[in-house]
Amino acid sequence: MRTGGGTGAGAALVYGTGLAQGLALVCFPAASSILTAPTGYDLSPSRYGLMFAPQVVLAITAAALTPVLARRWTLQRVLVAGLVANLLAMVLLVLSQAPAPSGGAYLLLLAATGALGFGFGSCVSALNTFAAALVPGREDRSVLTLNVLLGLGTALAPMLIAVLLPRWWLLPVGVCVGLVLAIAVAWRVRLDPGPAAGPTAGTPKAVLPGRFWWYAAAVVLYGITETLFGNWSSLYLSGQRGLGVATASAALAAFWACVTVGRVIVAVLPARIPATAVYLLLPVLIVGANVAVSGASTAATAVLAYAAAGLACSAMLPLSISFAGREFPRLGATSAGELIAGYQIGYGVAAFGVAPLMAATGLALSGVYLVGAAVAAVLAAVAAVITRSGRRPDPSVPATPPVTTATRSDVPERP
Repeated sequence: MRTGGGTGAGAALVYGTGLAQGLALVCFPAASSILTAPTGYDLSPSRYGLMFAPQVVLAITAAALTPVLARRWTLQRVLVAGLVANLLAMVLLVLSQAPAPSGGAYLLLLAATGALGFGFGSCVSALNTFAAALVPGREDRSVLTLNVLLGLGTALAPMLIAVLLPRWWLLPVGVCVGLVLAIAVAWRVRLDPGPAAGPTAGTPKAVLPGRFWWYAAAVVLYGITETLFGNWSSLYLSGQRGLGVATASAALAAFWACVTVGRVIVAVLPARIPATAVYLLLPVLIVGANVAVSGASTAATAVLAYAAAGLACSAMLPLSISFAGREFPRLGATSAGELIAGYQIGYGVAAFGVAPLMAATGLALSGVYLVGAAVAAVLAAVAAVITRSGRRPDPSVPATPPVTTATRSDVPERP
């Protein structure tokens, strides 16, 4: 195995895997019309929603276990395990067509989403750590670039499914090819997780500092707001607003596309614009986007509101991971793993909590988006705490000189 952490091969592996992960992640929701159609899998709305339960549970589990497994195996082996799990998910999705529609097909889909959850939790936690170490001094930009490509995959998947119909299964087949290539490269190129990527086998488990939980709170709150936009747009626009499936699809596509565009914009911002200023602004924009979505009543306003939501959500998660990695450098993979787990908890709260909330309170989805605005307001307060005190050094790193960054000088340092 040859070293490639900071070389073109290492960067290609990290960024290429991010793109493949984004495509794999959205294969299932992008195929929702096939999964719920009477001529397809004929899943009821409740069975379709329940299908994602294994994904959420195993994504949280995998992200939380990443630092434990990294101490025993190395972080790169965790990445390979995640790639294999993603490959299994795509294979099961393709195979599920054979018995459809039947109970056997649904069991295959449950197994596939579970494998996808484990793959996502393992890969994204490892990839964020490897991305931060690709170019010392440019950690924010590297992590944002990774998340741009992951977002590009999520935006491309719905469009590719639509183009490939009725041979939609060609998308997971193509993702399988990319994942096999990534696994082959991962066995040949050694990625560098950085000089302080976290403890190795035989060292005690890292203790999470008290301030780390502010970052955890931020990603949980962010996960709730993002999922309200990403998972409930179709039901809201085609159901409550009566705007039709085409408008709902266009709005969702606009949301994911603008998430990617926003990450590109933040990644190329000049150094004189502080990353902390962007971090403080985004939750405020999410508040406004929730209010705009709640009031959208025409096709044009709906698409514009969801596009604005995508821009507002764009860099919140990658900046949270980057800032935490800089402030607590000794946590390494533990930091990324715990934050991805927190993000998945927020995803689960919004994915499975909206329907009970509506039943208990009588709120329509337009009202739920106003609740989302309140959640984003709390996120803004948490972001203020993080940025106000973010210069504190990691208390577990005595007398370690800070490493300056060429692109961002106002955020906590990472070695």
